[in-house]
Amino acid sequence: MAPLSNGHTNGLNGHTSSFEPAQRFADIPPAIDIPVSGGEVGEEVEVNLEELLDDPTELCTLLENENVAKSYWMIIALAYAKQRKIDHAIEMLTKGLGALSRGRPDEKLGLLACLCWLYLWKCREAPRVKPEGQLASEARTKDFYLHSATSTLNDASRISPSYPPLFLARGVLYLLRASLQPSKSGAGTQDSERVETLRQAAKCFEDALRSSSGKNLMAVLGKARASYSLGNYPEALQCYQAVLERAPDLVDPDPRIGIGCCFWQLGHKDDAKGPWQRSLELNPDSKIANILLGLYHLDSSSQYSTTDPQFAPIYKKAMTQYTQKAFKLDDKLPLTCATFGGYFLLRKAWPTVERLARRAIESTDVNAIASDGWYLLARKEHYQNEVSKASDYYLKADQARGGDDKGYTPAKFGAAQLRVLMQDYDGAKFRLEKLIQQTKSIEAMTLLGTLYAEDVFTASPDKPKEEQVTDLKKAISLLESVRVAWKDPKKKSSPDSSVLLNLARLYETDHPERSLQCLQQVEQMELDEIPDEDRPQDMENEETLAAFLREYLPPQLLNNMGCFHYQSEKYAQARDMFQTALNACVKVGDKDSSIDTDALVTTISYNLARTYEAEGLLDEAKKVYEGLLERHSDYTDANTRLTYIALRQSPTEEGPKRIRQLYDTEPANLEVRSLYAWYLSKAKKRTANIADDPEQRHYKHTLQHYDKHDRYSLTGMGNLYLATAREMRRDTEQEKDKRSKTYQKAVEFFDKALQLDPGNAYAAQGIGIALVEDKKEFATSVQIFTKVRESIKDASVFLNLGHVFCEIKQYSRAIENYEAALAKDRARDPQILACLGRVWLLRGKQEKSTTAMKTSLEYSQRALEVAPEQVHFRFNVAFVQIQIAQLTYTLPESQRSLSEVMAASAGLDAAIDSFSAIAKSPNPPFPRGDIEQRANMGRNTMRKQLERAIQGQREYEEKNAARLAHAREQREAEVRKRDEERRLIEEQFAEQRRKIAEERARMQERDRELAEERAAAEREKEEKELTTDSETGERRKKSKKKAAGGKRKKKSDDTETELDGDATDGGDGGRRGRKSRGKSGTATEDTAAETGDERPRKKKKRKLERKAKSATQTKFKSSEKVVDSDSDDEAQTAANGNTRLAETINANEGADGEVKQRDKVMGDGDSGEEEDDDAIVAPRKKVARVIDEDDEEEDQDESAETAGHRSPVLAVNGAAGGQDIVMGDDSVGAAGNDNAAGQ
Repeated sequence: MAPLSNGHTNGLNGHTSSFEPAQRFADIPPAIDIPVSGGEVGEEVEVNLEELLDDPTELCTLLENENVAKSYWMIIALAYAKQRKIDHAIEMLTKGLGALSRGRPDEKLGLLACLCWLYLWKCREAPRVKPEGQLASEARTKDFYLHSATSTLNDASRISPSYPPLFLARGVLYLLRASLQPSKSGAGTQDSERVETLRQAAKCFEDALRSSSGKNLMAVLGKARASYSLGNYPEALQCYQAVLERAPDLVDPDPRIGIGCCFWQLGHKDDAKGPWQRSLELNPDSKIANILLGLYHLDSSSQYSTTDPQFAPIYKKAMTQYTQKAFKLDDKLPLTCATFGGYFLLRKAWPTVERLARRAIESTDVNAIASDGWYLLARKEHYQNEVSKASDYYLKADQARGGDDKGYTPAKFGAAQLRVLMQDYDGAKFRLEKLIQQTKSIEAMTLLGTLYAEDVFTASPDKPKEEQVTDLKKAISLLESVRVAWKDPKKKSSPDSSVLLNLARLYETDHPERSLQCLQQVEQMELDEIPDEDRPQDMENEETLAAFLREYLPPQLLNNMGCFHYQSEKYAQARDMFQTALNACVKVGDKDSSIDTDALVTTISYNLARTYEAEGLLDEAKKVYEGLLERHSDYTDANTRLTYIALRQSPTEEGPKRIRQLYDTEPANLEVRSLYAWYLSKAKKRTANIADDPEQRHYKHTLQHYDKHDRYSLTGMGNLYLATAREMRRDTEQEKDKRSKTYQKAVEFFDKALQLDPGNAYAAQGIGIALVEDKKEFATSVQIFTKVRESIKDASVFLNLGHVFCEIKQYSRAIENYEAALAKDRARDPQILACLGRVWLLRGKQEKSTTAMKTSLEYSQRALEVAPEQVHFRFNVAFVQIQIAQLTYTLPESQRSLSEVMAASAGLDAAIDSFSAIAKSPNPPFPRGDIEQRANMGRNTMRKQLERAIQGQREYEEKNAARLAHAREQREAEVRKRDEERRLIEEQFAEQRRKIAEERARMQERDRELAEERAAAEREKEEKELTTDSETGERRKKSKKKAAGGKRKKKSDDTETELDGDATDGGDGGRRGRKSRGKSGTATEDTAAETGDERPRKKKKRKLERKAKSATQTKFKSSEKVVDSDSDDEAQTAANGNTRLAETINANEGADGEVKQRDKVMGDGDSGEEEDDDAIVAPRKKVARVIDEDDEEEDQDESAETAGHRSPVLAVNGAAGGQDIVMGDDSVGAAGNDNAAGQ
């Protein structure tokens, strides 16, 4: 929008107009004179239009009698309208139309148009529905006035259909009619009738614009309103902006209101605030601007939690500064009533809510505001538990916005809440699922997830497993979706602890770690809500501060977190949580003495004692249990745990006494009976007949007389039958069949236990054991045991896995699982020790390892030490000793030692004695004959074998010892010989290194002497070259004579290249020096100074010509390498080489013929010009040294030898002596020497 229009600034940057905006009815005069007919000429009756009579009958009679023009009727009617006496104005116009009935029809058009606008005005203020207690015939609703306006428009259209004011009136009529048409159901659809009505309104406004040549701004506003109602907000925004551009001072109606509403609907809520704020600046009494700004701040406050410090100021500003002011300006404005009604609803001012909601419903012509009114009534009735009325109002609120797939989401959610109150959970779920499909409402997902969670928590055992799993998955999915929505900053949703607590309960069984995470998040939320006055100011350590603040949290939360830590075997953390929970109970009791915390303290103390017990702090646990029994002597659980500790600490004395005492006190308690059965399983003597087993009789008694579904007894019976079947003989087919039936009986007990408790891992592993031992289904059993290990961390799981791996001969994995079982607080469990002894024995037999068998003997002896009264443990020890003796005898002499054989013999004697004693015992583990036979075999056969083995091993080791001594001497002699040879070689190398070092030192001394001699020669030469200047008296070098210059060539001729011949250059490596680049003309004087008085040699120039001349010839410099010679042949050779190089350079030049100089001759200032005849050509600088002309012959050989490799000392001395040292390149130097040699 352009900032300037008609000289106005459109309110840019807060600009305000210098004049007051126009007001409605400003053209109505304060009084009017009505001419009187039949009287004196000019006689008139003055009518005061500011104090009109309440009854316009006299005025109408006066106007009728005087037969006044229509303008008088119109002015008086508008005067009544100005005073908001619309009914009197309508009466005036109606009688005026009657008075003009005898006149021309077109005189009525103005009155009819005005009457139509008054009906439309009344329609805006009339109630939407019939007020309660009023007769239908007397009710004047919006529909009534719409019909009246329509009839009036039709009368005017019959007179003149093209009367311009009728277009605008008809457009407004269509707008009001469309606003009263209810929206149809259907997601994303609009009622075709309503849309057609709005399109007709837009067409009428287009006709009004056309008839006014586009100047009617009210028509533009009407078009914008029609586009807005159709949902075409960008087009509506353009129309509102166009009106504002053309009429920046228009405030009634104010296009800024429409601009802000368009921005709001387009999602630019902050941009909407600006136009509304500007509207309020121009018109502080604008009720619409005030309520819209109030709604803007209400929306801003909804982005914060009610506990957020930023919430209160924004909410207060919305309600007190804007909404309240709008209500004071017009207490019947529907939008204000609906907004204020929400405020009083929170304050539970039910009569005020009722009044404001009814006013909003009756007065509005906007369906959404009517829906808000019905929703307020529904919430009010909902709070007052008027379920029937609330349900009806929720339905009306939903239908006002379209209902079904469209409708009003809060109303749908409220209806679902009512279904929950009426315990119609299926109906509530149906409504909520449909709502979630449409809107993904967080509140709806929370409620639906909670309903499914309650189904999981309260599921009956008869409910199918599939339905329970489905409910669990739905509950978790919905509540997790809510949890994810909290992380979305756009949704501005705060976490809800009830959602997290429900998730914690849902995860408790299958995913305890996730359950703990939910509780930790609740803990953090509770910590954040602790007021500042309860936070210590002097604690800087975060861990200490967190531990202190936890005491202000609910004890139930801390107790549950401690239980999860206990289950994950994090006993230290669990202990801290339980102790903190106890402190929290104390604080809760201090704050409110009416709260009974005894139950909480008892439960948490018991959990703390169990944690001490798991940590091995049995004395601490006993103190807590005893303290609980002092407070509650009938606390059986604490007494049971004390008895268990006594059984572990004193299995033969105090433990049995306590368990019998407890059993006599609580014989019907299933937990006590289970502990007593466990005691019987540990203390009983093994019997061959299961019917005589005391443990079996105890289980049978429990199932028959106390609880036939006792899962512990069923599982214990299965274990008994497993153990019995395992010990049964299987020599014949009949014995095998009997054994298999016993296993089947065990499986039946396990299966019954699993039917009662599908999560009974002990019953599941019992079935796995039966599959291994009876059916040999090892793979299936391993899968079962592995799955069970994920559920429980009991030693029996590792024990069974060890059994299976032992059966499939994976002895290493079996040992690993047995040791894991032993580490589970079972270090003195004789059964596990015996299993370890067995598996090490089998591994030793497989690997033929006496070390493994000795480990087996160690574990077997440990088992016997724990339970010395158990005969079968003694049998195990003797059996391992015989196996060691047998293996030792069979091993080759090289793989055993005499001490091992003697130890095996001693073990054999002990085994023979043990077998003899076991055979004489009352209940031997095997038939006596078999045991005695094994003892006799050891006594008669194996003992003699070991005696011979001892004798043979002794002789073998004596012979082997002599061989070993001889071999050791030979090896030591060989080592000494190698050491001597190594020493001689090292001495030779040291001598060679010494000689090389001496030779290197001599060479370095010789090089230094040569360098000093050359430096002295150089200094002597320089002294000869110096002379005294006759003018200044200074010492300087002698000047050389100028060399004869060549003839000057034309620029168009071939470029000449000078071959600088240096008198000091001979055949040595000095020729390989490069020409200096970019030297200035002063180099000529430097060169002259260097040569002193010596006569310079004549420079020889050769003309270089191309073999094939091009059209454009240019000058070029000579090659980078220039070889000088005293003879013409040498010069010609060099010239020929340079000619070839020049041809190559010229061939690479561009069409312009410019030659880039690669080198510059020292002293040549202008590289593009020919050399002057008198010019002195500077000699080339040498790489490392300069050879004097007089010394050329005697130094030629030496220079040729050292040209490619010069001593660094020379270069340093040369530089020190004033020579210009060029960092030479060895390859260049070599090339120079080759050229010299070639000449």
